[in-house]
Amino acid sequence: MLAKIQYQSAELEIDFSKPLDISISLRGDDKNPVAWYLKHPEISPVRDGNFIGKVSEGASVNFNNIWFNPHAHSTHTECVGHISREFESLEKYLKTYFFRSRLISVEPEKKGADQVITQAMLEKKLSGFEGEALVIRTLPNYIGKISRQYSHSNWPYLEEAASVLIREKGIRHLLIDQPSVDKEKDDGKLLAHKAFWNFPKQTRYDATITELIYVPNKIEDGEYFLNLQPASFLNDAAPCKPVLYKILNL
Repeated sequence: MLAKIQYQSAELEIDFSKPLDISISLRGDDKNPVAWYLKHPEISPVRDGNFIGKVSEGASVNFNNIWFNPHAHSTHTECVGHISREFESLEKYLKTYFFRSRLISVEPEKKGADQVITQAMLEKKLSGFEGEALVIRTLPNYIGKISRQYSHSNWPYLEEAASVLIREKGIRHLLIDQPSVDKEKDDGKLLAHKAFWNFPKQTRYDATITELIYVPNKIEDGEYFLNLQPASFLNDAAPCKPVLYKILNL
């Protein structure tokens, strides 16, 4: 399924038959990743009197309830409504879903007990890039990220200056393999979120942050075409399935 796409002044060749999924599947047990001190998601059949929504227990269909929190349990995309006093919905601002992107791998710098993604390490990685989306894979990268219990783990995060750099590069869609671009316990400062969205003075309402992705090691750093497609939730955030496609003619 080969396609030629005109992106600004460049013609890109994409093979849509070879998607690279960088989302984490939601599951209803303790093997699902969890952050923000919640319990794991639940997926269970509807029960109503003698009815149990499970074919193996006599029903004609499987009919499950699903309980989860996008921020704590799933690959999710969020808008500035995540931190604004006013209600802002993701689907109000995200109107297009394909973006030229760069995938980079970074090993956070140790600063005391913290692991920090700094402005300096991003400057080299973003040299010459003029796309709209940035995908950050933190090192070391391991399959355990898809089931990690992140609460109280003090995960790696972006320093404020790094987030400012990303914004100043014109990147409007930021993706990372951690539960948040900010420090887990930062007293509500949310410096990286605010810097990326330029909140509250000149807020970039059409910019998004996607968290809790997982980029397998077999996917090499470089430029890709990104499909960013959140579910239709009237909320500040929604579960999302970001997919990368190689650009064949680079």
